[in-house]
Amino acid sequence: MRMTDWREFLPVRLTNVVSVCAIGTVRRMDPLADVLDLGRVRGVLLASVRAEAPWGLDLPPGMGAALHAVTAGTAWLRVDGQPPLQLMPGDVLLLPSGIRYRLSSAPDARCRPFDRAMKEELMTPAGDLTLPGPGAVTTFVCAGYDYDLDVAQQLMRLLPDVIHVPADAIAGRDIAALVELLAAEVGTRSPGSRSAAARLIDLLLIAAIRRWNDSRGDDAPASWLIALRDPTIGSVLALMHERPGDTWTLTALASEVHVSRATLARRFTEAVGEPPLAYLARWRMHLAAHHLKHSTDTVESIARTVGYSSEYAFNRAFARHSGQPPGRYRRQALRADGQSAQALHS
Repeated sequence: MRMTDWREFLPVRLTNVVSVCAIGTVRRMDPLADVLDLGRVRGVLLASVRAEAPWGLDLPPGMGAALHAVTAGTAWLRVDGQPPLQLMPGDVLLLPSGIRYRLSSAPDARCRPFDRAMKEELMTPAGDLTLPGPGAVTTFVCAGYDYDLDVAQQLMRLLPDVIHVPADAIAGRDIAALVELLAAEVGTRSPGSRSAAARLIDLLLIAAIRRWNDSRGDDAPASWLIALRDPTIGSVLALMHERPGDTWTLTALASEVHVSRATLARRFTEAVGEPPLAYLARWRMHLAAHHLKHSTDTVESIARTVGYSSEYAFNRAFARHSGQPPGRYRRQALRADGQSAQALHS
């Protein structure tokens, strides 16, 4: 009997990674991973909840995305304008847009605000939250995601308010394995468990987005995310992400994927919702914004990195994209980071 390789269940299979040391190259860029990395999307464990019926939590709207993984028992999700949704063991719930929602033991259970008063009263310093009661026990993990809005928003705006990934022992083996590992890490509190949990939470985000994207029909609205299902268009997107500074033309891109210019222009626009060079121009501006915020590179150097030979042309393009020139954008970003750090330590 063959032993199970745990890597088979991860959303990103480690065996597919090419060794840089061995052959000096890496696999072609993955646009979804690129957006998540560049958008600095990072998950953090917020709470491990043990709820004994009857119970209910009213979670206020927030700036980031939220994720819940049910590890035992059942729960009900209530979102304004939608029917109640029952969550079962192994289910994963992703709320990308930060809307208000309620989790409870029954579809009509009374909910208490999940606010500072509740945290001070019931939550331990380690993040354990117990809601006492006489009834059945439900346990679930609460996580949150922070991200750079300028870059990650091009992904988050494509996602619905609620992504429910039901437990599936066959098609959902990757998510089942992650939820099981997450429950173990949260339950043991071993050294490094919080860091391990954060990484598992990041993997759950990728798995949930991937499952949702794969489940959409052929009539799904055009977007770069849905276009990744088309090998040809996905390859073009990967090229632009991998080599954004190249002097790409429609002819050059078409040659790379062995189709005609007209075919590429038509198929790309139908799949993504905009022409190839328009997408490239927008992606270059996202890259430039990232460099302006998180590096000390000069504006001239950043312009060359994203494919502009003229700093003047880059300044004009960036101002059209963001509403302000690169220098002012950088100063405002640094000022905002300083204010956030000051608020965090006050």
